[in-house]
Parts: sequence; structure tokens; C-alpha cells
Amino acid sequence: MYATVERNTTDNWIHARWLGRQTLGTIMDGGLTYVDMLRAEPCSRLLNDHRELVGTFTEANDWIQQVWTPLIISAGLRSFAQVVSPDVFGQLSIEDLQYRIADQLDIQLFDSLTAAQAWLRTQP
Repeated sequence: MYATVERNTTDNWIHARWLGRQTLGTIMDGGLTYVDMLRAEPCSRLLNDHRELVGTFTEANDWIQQVWTPLIISAGLRSFAQVVSPDVFGQLSIEDLQYRIADQLDIQLFDSLTAAQAWLRTQP
């Protein structure tokens, strides 16, 4: 299992937890799961948790920027709270992604799940 993705109905967001090393394929699969979930039942917020992610995923950032971001925005996502990995390579990957998509999507990086949840609760 590379990730768990569920809808938090109390806070009305999608909550994803990524586990271990990721490949372009697992990231594409997980990312398209978000899109399908938003299309089925719209919500504007995503809590993306990388605390258990290991290693880099920069090879997927082109796909995320060019394919996933336009899809997820068209599905209704507006606010993206990212809990960063303790792994330095995971941190560098998400910082690169934030640089690439911050002009299209409100993506904020957090060191703790609590801080990410608090920010996301303030978003429409």
C-alpha cells in the first residue's frame, strides 16, 4: 500500500497519507484518485500528509504540474495543505512542486498535521 485516501466528512476535505517510497505510477494513481473523489462529491480542500513518505518524487512533478493540477482545479480544489516529510529528499521534492504550482493553487507547507489542519479549517 502506497497511500490511504479518504474523505473527512466532518471537516469536508480529502485526507491522503502517503507511505514509503513513491514512483511516478503510484503518484499518478493517487493523484487521479483525488480527482475522481472530487468529481463524485466536490470539496475545495486537500490535506496531503507526507510524514511517512521516504525519498524523492521529483520525477512526478512535471506530471503533477502539467496534468494533475489543471484536472484537480477543474474538479474544484482550491486549498492544498501539505504536511512535509521528515526526509530531506521528500522536502526538496515538495518545495519544487510548490514553486511550480503556487501560482495556480493555494498550496501551503507545514511541519505538523495539527498546523495543516488548523490552516485548512480557515479556508473556504
